[in-house]
Formats: sequence, structure tokens, C-alpha cells
Amino acid sequence: MRKETQPESGSRQRIDKWLFFTRMVKSRSLAQSHIQSGHVRLNGERVQLPSQTVKAGDRIDLALERRGVVLIVKAPGERRGPFEEAKLLYEDLTPPPDEAKRLTPYEQAIRATGTGRPTKKERRAIDRLTSDDD
Repeated sequence: MRKETQPESGSRQRIDKWLFFTRMVKSRSLAQSHIQSGHVRLNGERVQLPSQTVKAGDRIDLALERRGVVLIVKAPGERRGPFEEAKLLYEDLTPPPDEAKRLTPYEQAIRATGTGRPTKKERRAIDRLTSDDD
């Protein structure tokens, strides 16, 4: 039987394990592939190996699929727990998304003229243009 021990405050932990425990990635193998593809930086330096260790106070820049995340390590993790427990392992310094890029719900619902599927009237006009019955 494995003996579970509480990590010490000054202890180190593998970066792939830490990313998994903080719920930034869904699995350790995904964390390892992120690291090997160069999407993770530790204190400004690109991380080469998933076995590199992190300690409290380290800064991690992580490029995820839809956003970039900046984290400060507060503590090593001991397990992949619920989100509330995972939040205690890091401090999130990610800047908020640009207001210029964010669209209001009304702007998202309205399409520019000529984009998207043609209306019934436009489809009939297209059919008249492409028909062979000239």
C-alpha cells in the first residue's frame, strides 16, 4: 500500500503533474504533449521536459487552445480534486480579454448582409441565374 504524504511548502513537483492537478489540462498525457510542443513556459523559459519541477513562486505561461493563461505557483498539488481545491494551488494573472474583440449578444445575433445561408428570395435568384432554361 502506498503511503500518501502531504507535500511540504518548499517542495517541488513535476510540471505535468502540477498542470493536471490544477485542472488546466484534462490528463497528464495532454500536459506532456503541451509541454513537448512548446506551449508551456516556466519563468520565461520554454519548458523542454515534462519532468521539469516547479516550486512555489514560479511563473507559468500556458498557451491553451482558445486562450493564454499566466499562473503563479502557490503550492504543489497532492491530488486532482475539485475546482475549488485546484484554485488554491495557483494565482491567476491572466489579463482579461480585449473589450474590442468581445461582441455584445445583439452583435452576435445580427449577421452582415450577404453572409451565411441565402434567403429563399436569394436562392431563387441564384437558381434563375444558373438554370439552363435561357
